[in-house]
Amino acid sequence: MTIKLRGHHLLCLLGYRGKGYSEGFCANMTRVYERLRTAPETEIELILGPDDICAAFPEDQETHCENASVYRKDEEIARQIGIAVGERRAWADVVAAVAARVRPDDIGSLCSDCRWEPYGLCREGVAHIHSTPRLRELPRA
Repeated sequence: MTIKLRGHHLLCLLGYRGKGYSEGFCANMTRVYERLRTAPETEIELILGPDDICAAFPEDQETHCENASVYRKDEEIARQIGIAVGERRAWADVVAAVAARVRPDDIGSLCSDCRWEPYGLCREGVAHIHSTPRLRELPRA
């Protein structure tokens, strides 16, 4: 099964710690995360626009999935990582590319307009893969 991801979610996944917009969103994000954590050979496809994570965005909240700023972030992050829309790679290869091309301090500029950036989770996630090139176990609830 190929997981379809947009550019900025390649970094969001590194910082994911089990929190998000709603219970349903978190359940979906956790499923994607755990698949990639336990089977890093899983193929991802970089797509333009809403992806398998956006699919569970809560209907009762104002969506940002189609905002120009999100598309800009997708493009900048994909370029920084060195992956193009339509490209398919094993998740482990994406993590290796992030470790080689993204520094923790890059998150401040790449994700400056993200509501989650001030929490420092993605910065920590990028730092983690520099020392251990795999996703961390999620904290227990």
